Amino acid sequence: MENFIVSARKYRPQTFDTVVGQKSITNTLKNAIRNNQLAQAFLFCGPRGVGKTTCARILAKTINCENLSPAMEACDKCQSCVSFDENASFNIYELDGASNNSVDEIRNLVDKVRIPPQMGKYKVYIIDEVHMLSPAAFNAFLKTLEEPPAYAKFILATTEKHKIIPTILSRCQIFDFKRITVEDIAGHLNFVASKEGIKAEEDALHIIAQKADGAMRDALSIFDQLVSFAGNSLTYETVLENLNVLDYEYFFNITGHILDGDISSTLLTINEILDKGFDGQHFLIGFGEHIRNLLVCKDPVTVKLLETAPTIRNRYLTQSELCPVDFLLKVLDINNKCDLNYKISNNKHLHLELALMQMCVILRNDAAPSGEIPKKRAAMQEAAVPEKKRPDPVPPVAEKNDEPVRPRESKAFPGTLSIKDMTSNQNKAEKKAEQPEEKTGEVGDRLPFTFEQLEAAWDHFSDSIYSEMPHLSTTLKKHRPVLKEDFLIEFCVDNKVLAEDLNQKRNELLDFLIERLKNTKIHLQIIVPDHPIGIKPYTDREKFGRMAEKNPGLLDLREQLDLEID
Repeated sequence: MENFIVSARKYRPQTFDTVVGQKSITNTLKNAIRNNQLAQAFLFCGPRGVGKTTCARILAKTINCENLSPAMEACDKCQSCVSFDENASFNIYELDGASNNSVDEIRNLVDKVRIPPQMGKYKVYIIDEVHMLSPAAFNAFLKTLEEPPAYAKFILATTEKHKIIPTILSRCQIFDFKRITVEDIAGHLNFVASKEGIKAEEDALHIIAQKADGAMRDALSIFDQLVSFAGNSLTYETVLENLNVLDYEYFFNITGHILDGDISSTLLTINEILDKGFDGQHFLIGFGEHIRNLLVCKDPVTVKLLETAPTIRNRYLTQSELCPVDFLLKVLDINNKCDLNYKISNNKHLHLELALMQMCVILRNDAAPSGEIPKKRAAMQEAAVPEKKRPDPVPPVAEKNDEPVRPRESKAFPGTLSIKDMTSNQNKAEKKAEQPEEKTGEVGDRLPFTFEQLEAAWDHFSDSIYSEMPHLSTTLKKHRPVLKEDFLIEFCVDNKVLAEDLNQKRNELLDFLIERLKNTKIHLQIIVPDHPIGIKPYTDREKFGRMAEKNPGLLDLREQLDLEID
């Protein structure tokens, strides 16, 4: 059986021009050779699989070539080049810093440096993973590295430059290798596939390039693995299946459902993803990348940051037109918070679904559709909210001059008053507690009703608000309303804080009683006793109300600090 050579070795670059993605470094090295300005020591640093050792070998081969081309490339024909290609060169030494990290081994290296080359111009020492040398070995290497013989060149390679002592760094020319771009990796994979007679889809090669995370060696290893599975035809579906990568289609679909405010379809899609065995955090990482891609598509200047296949890029550009920038930033923020808290969540499935549901209501909760949203999208959002479920407008509050005033809404919870607004209107609430506000109909009925009917309606309303305001519901249950003449209902509360809470629900309570008792002349008077006797406060709100009666300065303190009572 013929020995198989992996693509990373078989298609390893042999000249500077064939190095992928490091054009600035290779041009610098060629110019240094051309101008005879070679340093005595080089340090190549960068992530794995980006060409550090490859460039070191090419540099060692080129400076010893006897017939350099005008482009400063080795000829591959002279005795030095042939011996190098056959791994039989006596002028080029490759050492592994991990296995040769002691002082004795560095001393042996220093002794060998004293012997001049028998053939060629230079003796080149390539030390890979040099950061693995011990501090004593580094110190033993310092003098030779700073003042080597004219024929000795040192090329050090490492993935962790920060572990190398500063005295070594100061004696080297440092070259920082960058991660190879997705486009460059995909192009090289296409070249390898054509050489091997393999038919590969462009989208499939881009997925491999993204999975490699900037490392060419990793990309070629993944390519070999997939070819072993798929044979001579490499498709997009095959790559997704074998690399456990989530299809772009899922991200586009979920983004569309979120734009439509369609919670049901969003939950069904994420359930389908989880049923296929994908981890929730894996989805969050991919979805965050998807939203980031949509965001960079909003500006023509940043479109170049999109590293995807051309066919997928057009879909990103199309969908980004439907997404306002504010919407994308909010979705990205929710996705990031969900990702941070995902591991510590006890119910991870619910944690993920809750984040997606929050995304679905972003546009629905906006006060008005952004100008960036097409009319069609705004119409879809309006149709997505059933008419009967849309929130009722906040009723106006009547002041003394009978001018309707609409209170400000809380930004966090539209339709509700913020603590600061409620406390700033404390004096108004007190006046409303003393002076009843009537809620009358147009030309209403004056049908009489019994106290038992009033009590039944009163208890029904208190039960309906228990989940929203349990303390107020308890107050309505604890005290009984008093029915006076002309359908006046008097209700006594323990303190002014509870009176303020009841005033928030006054119109809602009156509407309920008018509808239930069929009488539009009902009006409500809230009474706060000056000195409540025999009533013990239980809740935090009741305790604060009792303290505020004795010391009104607490109300000012709560307003200044914007404090919550419970």
